[in-house]
This record gives sequence, C-alpha cells and structure tokens, in this order.
Amino acid sequence: MSFSPDKDIPSLAGRVILVTGGNSGLGKESILQLAKHNPRQIIMAARSQARAEAAIEEIKSAVPDSKIAFLHLDLSSFASIKKAAASVLEQYDRLDVLLNNAGLMGVPPGLTEDGYEMQFGSNHMGPALFTRLLLPLLDKTSNLPDSDVRIVQLSSEASQFAPKGGILFSQLKTPQADISGRARYGQSKLANLYFIKSLAKRHPNIKCVSLHPGIVKTGIANNTLNNHSFLSWIFSLVIKLFFTGVRTGALGQLWAATGPSKEIQTGAYYTPLKKRNYRNDTAEDEKIAEKLWNWTEQEFSSRGL
Repeated sequence: MSFSPDKDIPSLAGRVILVTGGNSGLGKESILQLAKHNPRQIIMAARSQARAEAAIEEIKSAVPDSKIAFLHLDLSSFASIKKAAASVLEQYDRLDVLLNNAGLMGVPPGLTEDGYEMQFGSNHMGPALFTRLLLPLLDKTSNLPDSDVRIVQLSSEASQFAPKGGILFSQLKTPQADISGRARYGQSKLANLYFIKSLAKRHPNIKCVSLHPGIVKTGIANNTLNNHSFLSWIFSLVIKLFFTGVRTGALGQLWAATGPSKEIQTGAYYTPLKKRNYRNDTAEDEKIAEKLWNWTEQEFSSRGL
C-alpha cells in the first residue's frame, strides 16, 4: 500500500488543523506536507516557542504561503492544556483535524505536576484532556456542510510491553519505579488505543483513529540515549540501520488525517501503512477500555475540568 502526500492529500482549503509536537520529527513533517494543500490555518502546538518559530520559518521557506500559528502546549501540565485549549476555542470557529502527535519516552521514574506517572500523564492524560476540551469545537465543525472531522492519536506497537493486566490503575499516581521504563511507556501507549476506541463510540460523527508510525528516527529516543550514554554508540547504530526516516514515518498519520474517509474505520488501530491491526491480546479488552475511560473522566471531574 502507498500514500503520496503530494498526490493523495486533497485540497484542505477552509480547514483548520492542529498538530501537537509540531516543531520537530513527525509533527513537523506532517505540518510541512499539510501546508502544501492550502489549509486555512495550521496550529503548531509545542512546548518551546523558540523551536516552534524556527520550525515555522523553515516550513515557510519551503511553502511560502503557508499559514502556521504557534500554540504553547505542555501535555504534562493540566494548567498549560487548559490555557492552550481556551486559546483555540477563542480564536477559531472550527477545527477539522486534531493530530495528537506529541509523545514522551525513556524518562526516569517521576510524576507530572498534577501527580501522574510521567509517561502516562504526558502520553495519555494530557492528550485526553486536550481532546476533551476541544470536543465542543470538533463537534460543532462536524455539523457543518461537507465536514470531515478527524482525531488522530499516535500510539505504538510498544503497547505490547505494557504490564500484565494492561493498566495498573492503583499505581497511576506513583512513579512506578518498580517496573521498567519500557513497561511504563507501553502502558501509556496502550492507554492511547483504549482512549480512541472509547472516544469513537461516544462521538460517531468524528473519525477517531490510533496508529503506530513505525520505528522512526525522531528525537523521542533522545531521553533513552541520554539515560544510557554508555550504550549510546549501540543505540545510534541500531537507529541508523533499522529506523525509518521521518518522511516515510509520517505517511500513516497524514493518510489517517486526510485520506479517503471510506478507507478509514473509526476506532481502529493501524500499523504502517494503512494496515488495520487486530490485536488478540489486552489491547482488545473492552472492559479495560471502559474502565480507563471512566477512571480518566473521574480524574478530570474531580479537578473541575
């Protein structure tokens, strides 16, 4: 299967698109390719304004007429997420695509400022809250003529490395230092799959998709390299030999965000390229998916979100 951004992305005229983690890696490449098809506005959400502005300038040098705006967003902070979402709701009258691209990997045990295990808090709680706060605008857009609203959530095949049982609910507000970083990351990526399944059920008017982009050469592995510097030369060699380039890695999310609606099943999980993945394991457990949805909603409600 193939997907060519230049040929296969249709005109995006009039559309507003938001990409998290848009200043580097897959997010930046996605914005570059989307910008070529004349969207009304692309919103680049990122933690660093300086890096985002540099990325915007670089993209505009390739696509001079592109309309890209920076949005400060730290997905490990509910306060930052609330402020960012409020800014979007205030400035825009529609939102056609939300691409939850940002992710955190390979960090030592710790907690977000809101008290969640760092990778779970940044990779699940953050995108879930951001999506939740933007849903009124996404729903409104879905009712407009000729609308095709989509939420695309990057997950990973690393979800297979989640702890036994999938989600360790009783430990989500601890650093989970007794399990491996790989298991903590896998748990957060499994949560992404569950979130999209549950979201799709509740919002059938919006196409909701999760996907694995492949093993891609992006900065997400930098934390692992920094934490294991004595093995950095081995990691660097593996990345060079076996990892996919960013341009190829971004194809899946570009297809999910803009490809023919009939090709894309809402609530589904895809692996490269366009392959719907049916996992005969914990990832298909509807009971855990519902438990996570309810647990997450209760956490937000308890904080007045």
